[in-house]
Order: sequence, then C-alpha cells, then structure tokens
Amino acid sequence: MKMSTKGRYGLKAAVDIAANSANGCVSLKSVATRQNISESYLEQLITPLKKAGIVKSTRGAQGGYVLARDAKDITVGEVLRALEGPLDIVECTADKNACGSGNCDHCVTKNVWEKLSESVNEAADSITLDMLAAQSRSL
Repeated sequence: MKMSTKGRYGLKAAVDIAANSANGCVSLKSVATRQNISESYLEQLITPLKKAGIVKSTRGAQGGYVLARDAKDITVGEVLRALEGPLDIVECTADKNACGSGNCDHCVTKNVWEKLSESVNEAADSITLDMLAAQSRSL
C-alpha cells in the first residue's frame, strides 16, 4: 500500500490546523506557506475533511479553518480514510467481489492481507492529531 499525496498532504494540513488554531481560524494560505503545498491543492483536500466532520470553516476577514472537534478525538486513521478511503492493503479484504480467483473463502493469503490491514488501521487509529500537533510545535 502506498499513500498518495492526497493522504500525505491532507494529514499535514490537518496537523497544521491543529497546531496553529489556538488563536482562531487558520487560513489555507498560511497552511500552504508553512507546509509548502499549493493552496489550490489544499482547497481540494479540505472538502473531504469538512464532509467527514474533521474541520469546519468560518467565512470573513478573520475566517479560515479550525478542527471540528478536539484534536485528541481525531485520529490519523480518520483523516486518511476521509481522504483515501479504506486503509486496506489489498481490495479483497474489504470487497469479496474484488478477489481475482473468484473464491475468496478459499484464498490462502487472504488472512495475511487481513492481518496487515488490521495492523495498519490499528496503528493509524492510535495516533491523534493532538499528538502530532504537539510534535509539530516542538520542532
């Protein structure tokens, strides 16, 4: 499994918002500058994060983005799934119809992929934006 720029940059943006929103809304322009990511690309990434209830926006001169919930309640897994979809190593662990052999129930390697996918999800769900924001502020 290889994470796309959508997941990598979207997570960076969510962490940046978590780390910098103590004094109010964070503009995408400031996130783009700090993270060296195109502002137009960030605009595309913020939409699924809003739909997933991870960030919310405020209009106006002092507007921008803040987390929709406390950073300690938002996991890396939640952010990545909002941007990338399921964090499965191979498609057949989430969709029986994706199995190339046509008979997933008798696939010897399926158990391997399920265990790996489970490990990836557990790891991603064990890290919160609060943890990453604290690390970001200390750097």
